[in-house]
Amino acid sequence: MPRPRLSRSRLMAVGAVVVASTAAVAVSTTAGAFGPKQQAQHAIKDGKAKNVILLIGDGMGDSEITLARDYTVGAAGRLNMDKFPLTGAYTTYAVHADGTPDYVTDSAASGTGWATGVKTVNGRISKTPGTDKAVPTILELAQKGGYATGSVSTAELTDATPAVLASHATDRSCQGPADMAKCPTDTISKGGPGSIAEQSVNHKVDVLLGGGKQRFDQKVTDGKYKGLTVTEQAQKLGYQVVTDDRSLKAVKGDKPVLGLFAPGNVPTEWTGKPAALGGTDPQRCLTSNPNRPAGTPDLADQTTKAIQLLEAKQKHKNGNKKGFFLQVEGASIDKQDHSADPCGQIGETAAFDRAVKVARAYAAKHPDTLVVTTADHGHTSQIVPLEAQPPGLTSTLITDEGQQLKVNYSTNTPGQSQEHTGVQVRIAAQGPQAYRVLGVTDQTDLFTTVREALRLR
Repeated sequence: MPRPRLSRSRLMAVGAVVVASTAAVAVSTTAGAFGPKQQAQHAIKDGKAKNVILLIGDGMGDSEITLARDYTVGAAGRLNMDKFPLTGAYTTYAVHADGTPDYVTDSAASGTGWATGVKTVNGRISKTPGTDKAVPTILELAQKGGYATGSVSTAELTDATPAVLASHATDRSCQGPADMAKCPTDTISKGGPGSIAEQSVNHKVDVLLGGGKQRFDQKVTDGKYKGLTVTEQAQKLGYQVVTDDRSLKAVKGDKPVLGLFAPGNVPTEWTGKPAALGGTDPQRCLTSNPNRPAGTPDLADQTTKAIQLLEAKQKHKNGNKKGFFLQVEGASIDKQDHSADPCGQIGETAAFDRAVKVARAYAAKHPDTLVVTTADHGHTSQIVPLEAQPPGLTSTLITDEGQQLKVNYSTNTPGQSQEHTGVQVRIAAQGPQAYRVLGVTDQTDLFTTVREALRLR
């Protein structure tokens, strides 16, 4: 039998349903955070971004996200990072000096990938894999394009992930003037740019917030600032230096800001018993770490202040014609994973997720902002059945749902640091050019996404 013909009005109705269904697939619901119009704005396929906020959960693979979700909001709950309208995955491998794949990356090589669009060898900071030549970074391009720039981290500001934006080093260990053993040609005495700390302030990044005061307290050994500490060098370059929550809140955005909130990495927010051979007794995490000094700003507060400072800076620099580029790193998800410490790890993931909430709230009011959240590499923690007796270290947690959850760490022998994994990781986005994260891409494609969003040469 021939099919009955639909009237024009019915055809239009069917078409409307198809379009609506397609839009619903392309722009997933965000748990009531945005209406349909705002959802569409947050999933712009094309267009230029005024601002970019890039959030990096160091070592935050799908296992780490799931663990934090299960513990804090429940298996059926959703974190802020789960509510992005567009989600994909990207590959993270590094390369050897000859360009062949090195399947498990470290944070230096992975960060170099998105910062420069070029893959490199593990341990290298924004330099080529074979010839050890500096490659322009996305932050440097943003500066040249007239954008305000910032970097926030819970690690030392000289650690790999913040370092890839504003420095070029043969080895990630060359953090301060006294740490240059593996970077002889990078020293100022050899005509190089100096340590990561020296380069970071010489770049005059508008906002630098994190740990690592011990690196900036080292004295410069050569060049114009010889005999001064790197902090004093920063002050000579016009930086306002802040060291706690009170001074951070008071600082203004007319001059660059250097925030140093810990001698090394910023202490974790949560604590608990680390995983052990044979497991631990079921435990609840302590959400107030007694070893975290009072007055230490959390990552969400730092992100909020960084955005305020960058907005003020862009108005001062270019009359609000250009916006800003900001990278925010939740660094100790990785570091606590290395230590097989599930409570420390979950607490840092939760803190990072609150920073994601800050970024998305800003983008809700400024839809010309591209927000991207991702990780640099996968890590070791795995949720396993309670009855399982896997090798390695385990810990049993009691979640907010009152259930027991068992976590295993077994990528290295007990007593050794747990290792990264080579798995692809999540990338999610909203705003101009956000569609570029869909499907399976590579870490280097993130460089292109940000460059295209800001229309950088």
